[in-house]
Amino acid sequence: MSQTPAPAGAPERSLIEYPSAFPIKVMGARADGFVEAMVAVACHFDPTFDADTVEVRPSRQGNYLGITLTVTATSRDQLDELYRTLTTHPMVKVVL
Repeated sequence: MSQTPAPAGAPERSLIEYPSAFPIKVMGARADGFVEAMVAVACHFDPTFDADTVEVRPSRQGNYLGITLTVTATSRDQLDELYRTLTTHPMVKVVL
């Protein structure tokens, strides 16, 4: 069964219900200031972001850090811009 596309100009349906807690995984080189820089980005897009909730995991050999930032997602636009900002940050290797 095929799904009928939404009419032109109709708002896109989202699978995410807003507002909601939304985890974002970020990986970067283990460097001074990496976690703080990612927290600053999260705070820019979510003023209620709590830095105490950041989960940090070093890579097996300790060269990289994987962190999880759980932001309060309020819109698709907010998440899109947050992903764009993170993926273009010079300290970031991967964003999931």
